[in-house]
Amino acid sequence: MEKKEFIEKLRELTSGEDALAVSQEVNELKTKFNDLILEEERQHQVKHLEENGADVPMEPYFDKLNDEFFEIYAAYREKRKKQLDAIREEETENLRQKRTLIDRLRSLISEEENIGAAFAVQKEIQEKWKAIGDIAREKRQDIQNEYSRLMEEFFYNMKIYKELKEHDLRRNQQLKQEIIDKLKSLSENEVIKEVETELKALQHDWEEIGPTFQSEWEAIKEEYWAIVKSLYERIKEFYDEKRQEMAKNIEQKQELVEKTKAVFAKTAEADSHKVWEDLTGELLAIQEEWKTIGFGPRKENEEIWKEFRGICDQFFANKKEFYKGRQSGFDGIKEKKEALIEKVNALKTSTDWKETTRKIVAIQKEWKQIGGAGPRYEQRLWKTFRAACDEFFNAKQAYFDELDKANEANLSKKEELIRRIEAYQPGDDKEVVLNDLKAFAQEFNEIGNVPFKEKDRIYKEFKTALDKHYADMNLKGAEKEKVLFSAKLDTIVSSPDAERLLNDERRAIMQQIQKAEQEIRQLENNLGFFANSKGADALKKEVEKKIASAEQKIEELQTKLEMIPNE
Repeated sequence: MEKKEFIEKLRELTSGEDALAVSQEVNELKTKFNDLILEEERQHQVKHLEENGADVPMEPYFDKLNDEFFEIYAAYREKRKKQLDAIREEETENLRQKRTLIDRLRSLISEEENIGAAFAVQKEIQEKWKAIGDIAREKRQDIQNEYSRLMEEFFYNMKIYKELKEHDLRRNQQLKQEIIDKLKSLSENEVIKEVETELKALQHDWEEIGPTFQSEWEAIKEEYWAIVKSLYERIKEFYDEKRQEMAKNIEQKQELVEKTKAVFAKTAEADSHKVWEDLTGELLAIQEEWKTIGFGPRKENEEIWKEFRGICDQFFANKKEFYKGRQSGFDGIKEKKEALIEKVNALKTSTDWKETTRKIVAIQKEWKQIGGAGPRYEQRLWKTFRAACDEFFNAKQAYFDELDKANEANLSKKEELIRRIEAYQPGDDKEVVLNDLKAFAQEFNEIGNVPFKEKDRIYKEFKTALDKHYADMNLKGAEKEKVLFSAKLDTIVSSPDAERLLNDERRAIMQQIQKAEQEIRQLENNLGFFANSKGADALKKEVEKKIASAEQKIEELQTKLEMIPNE
């Protein structure tokens, strides 16, 4: 893939509103683009070494298409960061609310002595806790564990099973009895799916009801579980019967497959229109019977359907081949053109304008190549074919006419933005200028589409205006590398896996530092072997030069390491 194709693909991916939905695709595209850059830089280095040798400093590799790609990517990164920030802000607020409730619960346990008031507050805390949305995944388990622990401590301290008032126990017993009555009524429901759904709901309600009288608990519990067990046995029997029924369906379908094979075997000797019609009638009857049989287990059902469908397809393929041999001249052309009409009819309602246009144009070309179907058929076939084609192209024209009208406002906005970019007067602070240019690109992408016939012109003007400012900045050498590395860090920080990616980057740089330090130690060790001579002095200077280069590299890597945030 060429760089311009990377850029167009990135622009296409990042043009939508939901930046998170395309995050994986964008990151994969960026990785491939970075690989392409690394390969180009490698080839640049190889060429330099071949032409100049290792002692001649190498000019940094530069391609303005790289900046264009990362400008678009930076705009996308900012949009995605805002989206993530909104989610994190909501999760932070939810975490704050849950911590507030935990503090209230902790105070309730240690300070409240009135049982009625305590349970009222506990109920309020519980309802509010349920209503609060998600929090950050890494904090979710700890917060939930603390909440659950405090709830257990609350019920323990309140001595709920000993101190609940008698009417509360009686109410719980009444509610549990109502659950049992509802479970009994489920035995009369013939719809097993409804029984299964309602059973789960009633079991959940049972668990939500508090304790009842200890003296009666064993009896009511045994009655409850006896009914639940009988219902689950009934559900199991239903699915066992269902499996048996599906197995029987497979057997019936296998019988039809054998009948289909017998019909297909007769096609070897079918030599007349009447014979083929009779065989077709037999096969169609088998297909109708197939439709009356229910499904079998998924895997077996798919396998036997594939076998049945394959035999039927081969039957009709053979039939088609037979009639093809009987027909000639205009009849053969007529069939081909009718097939093309069917293809266009299948495509004419499609709204995939580009791909469908390509297909219909190809069909029109094929229509011309087939030749005429004769005076008896040609005019009728052509009118039908032309009408189907016109239906699609008229709909396409109407669509783009409406789209262009809707996008006129976007065209004005982008033209006004380009005038602002052209009039922009950059200051001396390159960082401020870079941020401003990135903001221009983001604003351009957020405006939306323009009329189709204007898109190339407006983008070219926009790119020219922006490229002029980047060219004027004349970023080179270490400064350029720092800007690019900073952009890379910004991208990592926006990732949901930022901590791991930052650690990976940090480890990679530290490994490079260790390698350079090891190289320095080896070079310094080598210095001790040089004798005091004219030849040795030259070698010694060369080694000292390599040591200085390695130390410079370590300094640059240390700078990058310091740029990596700790969180």
